[in-house]
Amino acid sequence: MAYDSFNILKSTAVPLTIENVDTDQIIPARFLKATERVGFGDNLFRDWRYNPDSTPKGDFVLNNPVYKGKILVGGKNFGSGSSREHAAWAIYDYGFRCVVSSFFADIFRNNCLNIGVLPVQVSAGFLEKIFAAIYHDPDTELEVNLPEQTISILSTGDKESFDINSYKKSNMLNGFDDIDYLLNIQSDIEEFAKKLPL
Repeated sequence: MAYDSFNILKSTAVPLTIENVDTDQIIPARFLKATERVGFGDNLFRDWRYNPDSTPKGDFVLNNPVYKGKILVGGKNFGSGSSREHAAWAIYDYGFRCVVSSFFADIFRNNCLNIGVLPVQVSAGFLEKIFAAIYHDPDTELEVNLPEQTISILSTGDKESFDINSYKKSNMLNGFDDIDYLLNIQSDIEEFAKKLPL
């Protein structure tokens, strides 16, 4: 499998209320030299997390031990800017398996889906409920149910549905990337090829 399969994720969440987070902020361009999907988590939000001398910035949410979990909750318009895949790689490598926002840039959304990070787009009102619940209690858990396509705030019972492409949903449930999908249907492809005229 290309990555861990995604079914139902129950986790606390990290609130990043900043809007218009672009891919250069997620992973600065100077860290794009590597071609493998490992090591990028160390530099996720590098310029927001660290001072020039590499000491952590105490006021940035990823440096606050109160907030933790496998879900990153971002402000509106998350993942805008350049199309770099490395932004999704950095989020996955850091340990997040789901990003929640009220709007995602299309290319970033697809890059996430290709490597096992589920982008969950919710209404602006529901996003505010999530932020409020986390700030009220950092141990608040969210439940992201991919088969049912719902996200819930377990402490309040609030729930909302989200959309996902059926092909990408199937791949996420199986832990497949596009190549894994093709390998999985290899026998069907071979059978089809036999029926083609020579």
